[in-house]
Amino acid sequence: MSELPGCPKCGSMYTYEMGALLVCPECAHEWAPTENEVSQTGPRVVKDSAGNILADGDSVTIIKDMKVKGSSATLKVGTKVKNIRLIDGPGDHDIDAKVDGFGPMNLKSSIVKKA
Repeated sequence: MSELPGCPKCGSMYTYEMGALLVCPECAHEWAPTENEVSQTGPRVVKDSAGNILADGDSVTIIKDMKVKGSSATLKVGTKVKNIRLIDGPGDHDIDAKVDGFGPMNLKSSIVKKA
C-alpha cells in the first residue's frame, strides 16, 4: 500500500484521495498533489473483480447484468468489451470503453473480469 502525504494545513496523516484531489478528514482541507507527492503515491493500479491488474488495451468480460442509464436495453453477463482505456471517471467509474451495440460508456472495474 502506498503512503499518501500528510495534510499541509494541520499535519494529519489520515489523508485520502478523492478524484484528483487529496483530502484531510480532520480539517477538511482539499489540495491538488504536487509532482513530488504524485511520485510518492506511485502509479494508479486498477484491478478487476477477481483481483487481476488491468491495463489500457485489455479485453474484459461483464460479470453481471447491468441496466444502461438512458436506455431500455440491458448489458448482459458475458458481454466481451475489447480495447479498454483506464481513466479517472465520474464517481468510481474507471474504465472507458466502446461496447458493441451500446456505444461508448464508462464502466466500474468491480463489474468486469479480465478476458
